[in-house]
Amino acid sequence: MKVRFTEDYDYKPTRACTIAYKAGMVETVKRACGEAAVEQGKAVEIAPASRQGKVKSDGSN
Repeated sequence: MKVRFTEDYDYKPTRACTIAYKAGMVETVKRACGEAAVEQGKAVEIAPASRQGKVKSDGSN
């Protein structure tokens, strides 16, 4: 899941570990982290890029 953090966010995957994300960072994170940050209003999900190939100037692939 790719998100853009709108506020600083600390993710704790375990009691002994904290991952700090700063506002403005765009990161690919684990789904649990991304969903929690979005729920708390500290991040917004970024839509995945299209998987289609590049289009040539004549419109063909």
